[in-house]
Formats: sequence, C-alpha cells, structure tokens
Amino acid sequence: MGYFNVHNLFFLFLFSLALVASMQQVTAKSSKKVIPFRGRKQLTNCNLFSGSWVIDNSSNPLLYDSSTCPFLEPQFDCKKFGRPDTEYLRYSWKPDSCSLPRFYGEDFLNKWKGKKIMFVGDSLSLNMWESLSCMIHASLPNAVTTFSKRDGIATVIFKDYGVTIQLYRTPYLVDVIKEDVGNVLTLDSIKAGNTWLNNDILIFNSWHWWTHTGVESQGWDYIRDGSNLVKNMDRLDAFYKGLTTWASWVDANVDTTKTKLFFQGISPTHYQGGDWSEPKKTCNGEVEPVLGPTYPTPLPPPTDVVSRVLKNMKKQVYLLDITLLSQLRKDAHPSVYTKDHGNDCSHWCLPGLPDTWNILLNAALIM
Repeated sequence: MGYFNVHNLFFLFLFSLALVASMQQVTAKSSKKVIPFRGRKQLTNCNLFSGSWVIDNSSNPLLYDSSTCPFLEPQFDCKKFGRPDTEYLRYSWKPDSCSLPRFYGEDFLNKWKGKKIMFVGDSLSLNMWESLSCMIHASLPNAVTTFSKRDGIATVIFKDYGVTIQLYRTPYLVDVIKEDVGNVLTLDSIKAGNTWLNNDILIFNSWHWWTHTGVESQGWDYIRDGSNLVKNMDRLDAFYKGLTTWASWVDANVDTTKTKLFFQGISPTHYQGGDWSEPKKTCNGEVEPVLGPTYPTPLPPPTDVVSRVLKNMKKQVYLLDITLLSQLRKDAHPSVYTKDHGNDCSHWCLPGLPDTWNILLNAALIM
C-alpha cells in the first residue's frame, strides 16, 4: 500500500512539473502579445504605426496643460483661442499588435541624462519640439530649466539632468542662398550641417513648405538645380533632389554609432473634405477622427519620395511613419482657433496629435 502511495506521489510530482513548464510556455507565448509597461523593450515584431484611434477613458488623459507650458507658442494653443470642444484630446493611438508605453518625463530624462536632442526642419518640427518640451515639463514642473532662442535655434535645457532639446528651423533642409537675382533655393547645398552634428538624437523633417507658392509664403525666388537656375519646377522633383542632398550629407557626416537618426514622416493636411468623403468641408468644425484603421484616400505622394530616399541611404534612419495615423485626425488641427484666426488645417493643436508622435518616438527609442 505504501509503495503505491509513494509511486502515485512520484507521478503526481512529475505531472506538476510538466504542468508548471506548460504554464511557463503559455506565459512566454502570451507575453509576446503585450508590450511591458513603462520603459521596457518593445516587441521587435510590433508595427507601431498600424492601428486605430480609441477613446481614452482614464480620468486624466492629457500629458500637460497648455496654460502652464512656458515653451508653447500661441499659434498651437487652440484652447487659448477659444476652441470649445475637448473630445479631440481624449483619443489615444492603439497599435494593432501591441500597447504603447505611457510617457514619463522623468524616465525620459534619466534615460537621456547628459544628452543632446535636436529637431531639424520646418514648422511641423516646431510642433513636435514644443510638444516634447511641454510633456517633460509637465512631469517635472519644478525642474530647473533654461529657455533661449538665438541664431535660428530654440533651446530648452533641463539642467538637473543635463538634457538639451533644440529646434533648428530650416524648412527645406537644403539652403536658400542670397544671390544677385534674389533668394535661391539651392538643391545641392547644405552649409548649416555642422550645427546639427554632435547630437545624440536627430529628428529631421521637411515637405510642408515645399508646396507653398506666392511672394509672401514661398520663401525663395528661384531654384538652382545643378547648373540650371529656374523660376519654378515640379515640387516633388525638387523635394526629391533636395532630400537626396540631405541623405548624402547624413551618409558622409553622421556617426550612427553615436547618434540615433529619425525622419519625421509627412504630416498631412485636411483642407479638402473630399479626402475623407465629405466634400466641401475642411478641418474647421471637425470634432472626431476618421474611425478605423484606414483612410479613404491614398497616402500623399511625398511619402513615396521619403521612402525611396531613406531606402537608398547607407546610414540607418528610422522613419517615424506618422502619415496614416495623422490622416485619420481631421479633428486635431487649430483651424480657426489660432492667433490670426485663419483656417489652419496644416499644423496641430497642442496638447494634441504631436504628443502621440513623441510617444511613438519614445517607444522607438526603447525598442
């Protein structure tokens, strides 16, 4: 009788070990479906940019208040200029195959202590730079900071951590050079590049201002394409040539063992309601995003230019592929709630969509 008890106990013990091992395998397999919370490694097989917008039902989904951020310019402060609705602030981006870690400013500063981060580009870079600075400031409102603007560079330093976050404004990445005929957009020239070096993270952006026409907003009088000086040319062709010059500069000058490289994807506009199947509308009056994972119209043509140029580069540049998820946010522009009360369907309210861009940047940095 005792033999059978011992024998049964032995097999029960083996069965228990097998059950525990099986549970561990299930747990390991399950863990591949969910991203660990806070600053842990993301899943390598997660596409951060494929997903949909969902309502955030947490009690406080906002990462900061525009009225308390000292770095926020009025042009993006929709609340200050009377935007009455707030639902656009309650949407969170949910990737299909993972969950994004929440952004914690103190974690970010600790991870990048003593480092320099620079955004290089146009007014959409300004949108993103202000967003990141405000997100961090809200986490540590009593942190010692300095804020300066000099020689086209805006700088925020979180002094207790030695973290510098800068914006270098250059709408085309290539140079606009003063010549006898006027201001010339020179597609094969980058003279400001040395200012971009010696940063630990570089986030580049361009396109928005390539489309502008007219004396006041175009920014140049002629285009120099090699030896040819022309009054105008196809803007996509010009963008491709200018971006190729930038790519060559990066390949020749940036040490990617020391500097992480990002390209902020094309930010869409919402001036044509037909794009989301509502002709005669613009972003003005829109109060909710396009729901679901797809947009009625294709990606804008410059996304192909960016993809082609990045694919042919020698150095690895991470594309923050924000275009589709931003296309879905027809509700997130300042529209008439700006300082000049125009209808801005190009830039984005802050707080707002650029906060998600920075959450995705943070996720990419910890993958």
